[in-house]
Amino acid sequence: MAVKQKNIGMIGGVSWESTVLYYKLINQTVREHLGSLNSAKILLYSLNYDPIVELERQGKWDEVGDELFHVAKTLQDGGADFIILCCNTLHKMTPSIERSITIPFLHIADAAGNVLVSKNVRKIGLLGTQFTMEDGFYSSRLENKFGLEVIVPNEDSRKRLDAIIYDELCQGKTLPRSKGTLIEIISDLNREGAEVVLLGCTELGMLVNQDDVNIPIYDTTLLHAKEAANWSMK
Repeated sequence: MAVKQKNIGMIGGVSWESTVLYYKLINQTVREHLGSLNSAKILLYSLNYDPIVELERQGKWDEVGDELFHVAKTLQDGGADFIILCCNTLHKMTPSIERSITIPFLHIADAAGNVLVSKNVRKIGLLGTQFTMEDGFYSSRLENKFGLEVIVPNEDSRKRLDAIIYDELCQGKTLPRSKGTLIEIISDLNREGAEVVLLGCTELGMLVNQDDVNIPIYDTTLLHAKEAANWSMK
């Protein structure tokens, strides 16, 4: 008997490299659960990331919020039952998205927080863009909602990581020297007491995986995509 699935409203293109991973992971999870030729029901609104990043760098977050407000409402009007955003940094605009819709918004930090709490983790190292690591919108959600202690790399490492994300990974480039830099940053967080490291950027999993480091790493792309697939089948 066919399982009735919910429609996933997916805001992607930010970047499209990680959106491809979301699409693949969600469909793989649905097929693993339902078998045969089953796949996910997805409404995808793919944004052009370049002007979004330019607005971020200019600090014009209100304009970014207006864009996401419109996109989320469009997905809801198109029949989405809930919405996910395939970018950690843009979750800074969660209030704008939630104001525009009456359907649930599956926050990426919640997908991660639920898993980390289930593993009895208390102190995590957070990696991502400078906005994600420095602006507080992300770490405060993990701290206040899940009781996690969050630490981030030093300022120099945050800048290096930000450049790797925007100048390389978001443009489809995975360079060996950058992988070495990321592994070094993860090792530093481990020495500072992090029990695990959270890849709080949807592109970072393109560069490093569990086989590369000794400390457990959790990839928000994988956690978020699997949670979305599970929601769709509930």
